[in-house]
Amino acid sequence: MVIAPRLEQRLGQSLVMTPQLQQAIKLLQLSNLELSEFIETELERNPLLERDENAPLDTPERDDSTHNELGTDGDAEPQAPLEDLSLGEPIDSEITTARELDADMTDAFEDGNVTVSVAEAGATGAGGGYDDDLPGLEETLAEARSLRDHLTGQLGTATADPQTLVIGAYLIDQVDDAGYLNTALEECADMLGATLDEVERVLTVIQAFEPTGVFARNLAECLALQLRERDRYDPAMQVFIENLDLVAAKQFSKVAQLCGLDADEIPDMLLELRTLDPKPGLAFSINAAAPVIPDVMMVEHPKGGWFVELNSDTLPRVLINTTYHARVQKTPMSKVDRQYLAEQFQTANWLVRALHQRATTILKVSSEIVRQQDGFFKKGVKHLRPMVLRDVADVIEMHESTVSRVTSNKYISTPRGLFELKYFFSSSIGATDGSDAHSAESVRHRIKEMIDAEDPKRILSDDKIVKLLTGEGYDIARRTVAKYREAMRIGSSVERRREKAPPK
Repeated sequence: MVIAPRLEQRLGQSLVMTPQLQQAIKLLQLSNLELSEFIETELERNPLLERDENAPLDTPERDDSTHNELGTDGDAEPQAPLEDLSLGEPIDSEITTARELDADMTDAFEDGNVTVSVAEAGATGAGGGYDDDLPGLEETLAEARSLRDHLTGQLGTATADPQTLVIGAYLIDQVDDAGYLNTALEECADMLGATLDEVERVLTVIQAFEPTGVFARNLAECLALQLRERDRYDPAMQVFIENLDLVAAKQFSKVAQLCGLDADEIPDMLLELRTLDPKPGLAFSINAAAPVIPDVMMVEHPKGGWFVELNSDTLPRVLINTTYHARVQKTPMSKVDRQYLAEQFQTANWLVRALHQRATTILKVSSEIVRQQDGFFKKGVKHLRPMVLRDVADVIEMHESTVSRVTSNKYISTPRGLFELKYFFSSSIGATDGSDAHSAESVRHRIKEMIDAEDPKRILSDDKIVKLLTGEGYDIARRTVAKYREAMRIGSSVERRREKAPPK
């Protein structure tokens, strides 16, 4: 038998996503803050992109157009920004079609020289008042101290020795946000040109700083420092701390044997450990929570229904500087430079198109959500409809994955408050009388209402809640009630009976 090489041809298909398509998908799921950071990066990197500083402050008269094309004359500055992206007609809850949303986008990017600019939405927030419980002015203006500032202040009062100050300052810089020292002492000694004994001596000094437990090199040492301060670090507790792996594995009989204690003493030691702080440095965390800015504004229309438009404050105003591009094109340049200019122009063109498409998609998705959840906005959470991604995707003729990306980290401001778009999607709970199904969110709300209104002397069990819900038309199982109750962090009937029991 002779073995010889053989050449074969095989045909196959594969889906390949271009870098631009991947970037467009990424843009779609970015929050407004993340989008702002991305735009800032692109403005710094691309010389043909610039921020539209002359965006109109007044809302222009709405018409059926979704864009205005820019001229390409090199002697003229880009003009005529896009009209504000909003529904020209109110959303009527009785209308089930999507004719108001069917904006023709076939030629929206034909020219390529498009300005993305949205007029001001004109929405104003509710005014606030004065409250005696609010912090004073000096409290609001005072800057929060970081952990390192707090430790540095204690170092200056603990010693005046120059060597101790230098070593102590270096060790403070090595502490993480939780208060742990993650750098080996040998490495610290090498960096400082000091001996290991000197570094260990300084470490002993600064481990006495507040909050107790800082500068620990592991969890066991952190807990030991706090127990020493309480004068509870006896030999038995020391062995207990040194065998935290056995404690975590719940091998309490073995731990009791190692500590030389009875098994019934271990629970008390566990309770004492739970009073300690495993991350003492986090008390000085100054990371502020990211502000939530709505992407979509929703107001009640005077003629009935709802009016939905994008929040202009969250949309970047970006345009292509065609004047600069035309001027540079006329200058002599190498082949490499000309290729670079063409690539940057193409990138800028694509970015403007992608931003406009992103804004249009968000508007279409959020508008359909408002349409389908009209009962919620008019009557409250009890009338929240069960809805899945497909319900919206089928109406606006988009893929479910697109709807999922659009609703991630996007918020809508409504007369009932600020909600994430994903809030309006929930599973369904059947009805006992064969009527329309109920939203899982509305069921959770009803369960909470029942528990909040229950008599302390007659605490509702999960079985009782099921009977009450069944009487109201909900087809729900006991395990579902228990799951929803636990998700809302509501204790069992036994726990609630103990909490609501009158003091003796």
